Amino acid sequence: MVSLSGLHIFVVLLFFGELGSAQIRYSTAEEAKVGSVIGNVAKDLGLDPTTLKERRFRIVAGTKDSLFEVNQNNGALYNTQKVDREDICEHSGACLVELKIVIENPLEIHYISVEVTDRNDNAPIFPEKEKVIEIAESILQGARFQLAGAHDPDVGINSVQRYLLSQNDHFQLEIRDRGEDKIPFLVLQRQLDREQRTNYNLVLTAVDGGKPHKSAHLNVTILVLDNNDNRPIFSQEVYSVMLRENVDIGTVVIKVQANDLDEGANGQVEYAFGTDSTAKIVELFSLDKITGEILVKGKIDYETMDVYKIDIQASDKGQPPMTTDCRVIIKIEDVNDNKPAIEVTSISDSVPEDSKQGTVIYLVSVTDIDSGLNGKVICSLNENVPFELKPSYKDNMYSLVVKEKLDRETMSHYDVTLTATDCGQPPLSTFKTLSVQISDVNDNSPEFAQNPLELYLLENNTPSASIFSVSAFDKDLNANAAIIYQTVRGDGSRNDMSSFLNINSDNGHISAMKSFDFETLKKFQFQVVALDSGSPPLRSNVTVNVFILDQNDNPPVILHPISSNGSAEGVEEVPRNVPAGHLVTKVRAYDADIGYNGWLLFSLQEVSDHSLFGLDRYTGRIRTLRSFTETDEAQHKLVILVKDNGNVSLSATATVVVKLVEPKEAISASDVKSAATDIGDSGVTFYLMITLASVSTLLLISIIVLIAMQCSKTPDVSSKYLPETNYDGTLCHSIQYRSGEKRYMLVGPRMSIGSTIVPGSNGNTLVVPDRRSTSAEVREQFITTVS
Repeated sequence: MVSLSGLHIFVVLLFFGELGSAQIRYSTAEEAKVGSVIGNVAKDLGLDPTTLKERRFRIVAGTKDSLFEVNQNNGALYNTQKVDREDICEHSGACLVELKIVIENPLEIHYISVEVTDRNDNAPIFPEKEKVIEIAESILQGARFQLAGAHDPDVGINSVQRYLLSQNDHFQLEIRDRGEDKIPFLVLQRQLDREQRTNYNLVLTAVDGGKPHKSAHLNVTILVLDNNDNRPIFSQEVYSVMLRENVDIGTVVIKVQANDLDEGANGQVEYAFGTDSTAKIVELFSLDKITGEILVKGKIDYETMDVYKIDIQASDKGQPPMTTDCRVIIKIEDVNDNKPAIEVTSISDSVPEDSKQGTVIYLVSVTDIDSGLNGKVICSLNENVPFELKPSYKDNMYSLVVKEKLDRETMSHYDVTLTATDCGQPPLSTFKTLSVQISDVNDNSPEFAQNPLELYLLENNTPSASIFSVSAFDKDLNANAAIIYQTVRGDGSRNDMSSFLNINSDNGHISAMKSFDFETLKKFQFQVVALDSGSPPLRSNVTVNVFILDQNDNPPVILHPISSNGSAEGVEEVPRNVPAGHLVTKVRAYDADIGYNGWLLFSLQEVSDHSLFGLDRYTGRIRTLRSFTETDEAQHKLVILVKDNGNVSLSATATVVVKLVEPKEAISASDVKSAATDIGDSGVTFYLMITLASVSTLLLISIIVLIAMQCSKTPDVSSKYLPETNYDGTLCHSIQYRSGEKRYMLVGPRMSIGSTIVPGSNGNTLVVPDRRSTSAEVREQFITTVS
């Protein structure tokens, strides 16, 4: 493991926005042992090491991120393999590896730069082992001959720093800087004489600046030739040209030209690539040895290499030939031939619909390997989505965040199209579709389609049977939409019916635990609450108005006639001299039901003589149809059938026995009648008095005295049935009431003045009161009860 003293750590924290992004820079030497700790990211960020694994402390995958990893137990950054600087940063001076670290809950993004420092792990290399140079003996002092420079993959001080030439008397070494390169030249110091010496063997040594330094050797052989006094001369020592990438094969890049003052073969010049030209140059370019034109031979790609340096050598055909050289620098001009690349990192599989604005969904990284405006990228989203791209402090880094309030019930899934467009001409674009799934939260209460609800229930329902069903719906999903039903318990008062109701919590079916009686209860209401299973649960109530509908379950009750033992039987005495149409009596009945169920009709079921008596089917009045004769029986029995108008009619019968009496007996009977006789009764009495007066004057005086005495009596003695002084001639009365949307009319018999309603009977049971009660008292009681 590399010691900490050998590591240089540069920490720079830059916080931007809500994500708490930071930039940290470390330094490590190349070829460090695998597992060497480069630095402690958690410590430099001030993070609690115990929470790193829980918060998913990690490096987000990238192109070169596999070289490094972080320890989730202590936050240490270490290398996972040996790092070769020359492999990852071949053409760069400073070698930086960018890492992106993500920490969740809460989300933090940190950018780390690891600088790989160079080690002197590469020795200089000459392109060839031996160099042969032919020099004419007539060459003048000061002539320069270029040697192939050594190449060292290392950079900085570890690259080639100096050249050394072996000791000799005729040549010295001269170094020229051409751009970033050092080019060695042999400079002739003394005139050569082929007759004295035909060749020289020299050693050129290239030395780098590492500690310890490394070197390479080139054997240089100098062959001394006879007279070719002038060497070719290039029009310029360095040629420079701009070349657009992706140009067609065969395009002329540039033409170099060298002139030789000699004549004949000694002045004919040929061109060739320098001996240090790389295989890549030979692959991409060709050189016309006669014209000096450099042509494109292969595909030129700016992103692979943005500049080429080519050495061209010009040689004449003299014996010995003379050479010269120049450098051609070809700078590649970028064209917009690469589309932007989009890299997306998902933070979560789905987004809760209650996410706040600014919640991060995706991390987006956009790159374009073009340069300048061709590599500048503008990102945008498709319209009508509740998201936006939030740029980071670092170019071409974005976060896809929530912009507006989300509602899963309105839209549960979004396909967000991310467009990355560069600024080249013409611009190139890349599209990527991001899928955003909205997850449900419990933000909708159950809803009833209608509130309040109305239930029309026939009385006498079967206990425990289902009477109604409520149903609510919830716009949420799964448990958030699972509804249970409950009835709201009331205050326990007399009108509280909720205790007699049971609801199925799963399906909302309501059953009644008791049978309802319309005559006791006309309507009631209760509430049902629908509760979802979310956390926290949401609820809503609905009011159910229950209207009890009447059934024909009450038979008619005979109110008159009633005998002393309670049976519906009565005896009526009628004088034989009454005319046709005389009111014998009135059958009174009552039905506790309403509407048609309580509408009563009267009929003669049995009568001894159909020619004597008639019955009004609606009022129950019994009248004589003709005058009585001496041959008529003295007693007649009438059986009256009283039935209601229900679908299945219920009925009751009353028996009236009519006794025919002589007028005198009728008068005696009138003595016990109440003072409350009607006008018709007074007329009959007057007629009898005249009849009796015609028979006997004395009897008339006696009758007058008797009438006077009768009038002076207190009304404590009455007949079995008291006549009604305010009798209006009708048998039935009606009461109207509203139940829900329906309107009902209760049709029943007119109460007898001699009857009242017993308290606590709910207006259904009638009894004959004490005879001593006055008509006024009875009427007051009846009115109070009905109201």
